[in-house]
Amino acid sequence: MEFPCDFPLKVMGFTEGSFRSAALEIVSRHVPDFDPSRVQDRQSRQGKYTSLTISFTATSRAQLDALYEDLSACDDISVAL
Repeated sequence: MEFPCDFPLKVMGFTEGSFRSAALEIVSRHVPDFDPSRVQDRQSRQGKYTSLTISFTATSRAQLDALYEDLSACDDISVAL
């Protein structure tokens, strides 16, 4: 992987609660030029879960590692890919 590069991050969590705001807050901490208009969301068939695809410019492997570490530590986030 060569940096900088366009990176699509996918995170999933329960639709109800603070999943979306928690995920976006964590991403904005790690991505200084984060653009919320580059977020796509999709609900599961029954609406229980939501997945977010968050596209941004990744600047380094260290940035991605720190981002995934924070996302994995958040109780509101079920999966980060």
